[in-house]
Amino acid sequence: MNYINVLTIAGSDSGGGAGIQADLKTFSALGCFGTSVITAVTAQNTMGVRSVHGIPAEIIKDQLQAVLEDILPVAIKIGMINRAEVVQVIEKELKAYNQHVPVILDPVMVATSGHRLIEHGTVNQLIARLFPIVSLVTPNIDEAIILSGQEINTLDDMVAAGKKIVLKGAKAVLIKGGHLAGPVIYDVLIDGKDEPVILESNFINSKNLHGTGCTLSSAIAAGMAKGQDLLAAVKYAKHYICNALEAGSQVKTGQGNGPLNHFFNPLKLMIK
Repeated sequence: MNYINVLTIAGSDSGGGAGIQADLKTFSALGCFGTSVITAVTAQNTMGVRSVHGIPAEIIKDQLQAVLEDILPVAIKIGMINRAEVVQVIEKELKAYNQHVPVILDPVMVATSGHRLIEHGTVNQLIARLFPIVSLVTPNIDEAIILSGQEINTLDDMVAAGKKIVLKGAKAVLIKGGHLAGPVIYDVLIDGKDEPVILESNFINSKNLHGTGCTLSSAIAAGMAKGQDLLAAVKYAKHYICNALEAGSQVKTGQGNGPLNHFFNPLKLMIK
């Protein structure tokens, strides 16, 4: 018997709402056993990011090897990677592990507060080295603008940008439309083979949005770890996010952008 193991490779959020902390909460809430490789330590709270300290690449390599040699993940989520040498370490270790395991890449570049979380030049490394080996890339609007090189103001722009990102080597891309104002939120899933899938959800009035992107990508990884195909896992994750946002919308945590309610209806740890 085994737990459903899911690995997150990401940065630590001292405020507990995003990054490694949000990933592990999401895995647990969805019945999976979470392991982690920490790429950076941030000093932050609900008001914003104060500083970022990158973990040495050699320590990141050791963390990865320790987990991949022993607690075998059946899905992997990658979050904040702020340096080119870390991209290279992750690429090498994941290629040596199991290229059939689904990998979800959330290309974290800028915090909600506006603090840049990635070094200049690392974006090109993400595209060249990780796009070819991951199953899905999940940029928000701001990140999709950087990755595609075009402005995004409409749903049609999201589709066009997604196609450009796929042409750069991504197997599939989910552009998250939460940053476009309106009563309906549109997310666009493009895999380069089928027609784009437009996913709709109602706008939820809440300022507790910290960690939404981290949580969504982790929920997709959890869904795929449990055997769902990509589209089913994306829909599963969107449903989870909407409920977590709604459940946490009236709760005050700190003075700024608070977290979601990850444990609004937690599942027991699954054994297979």
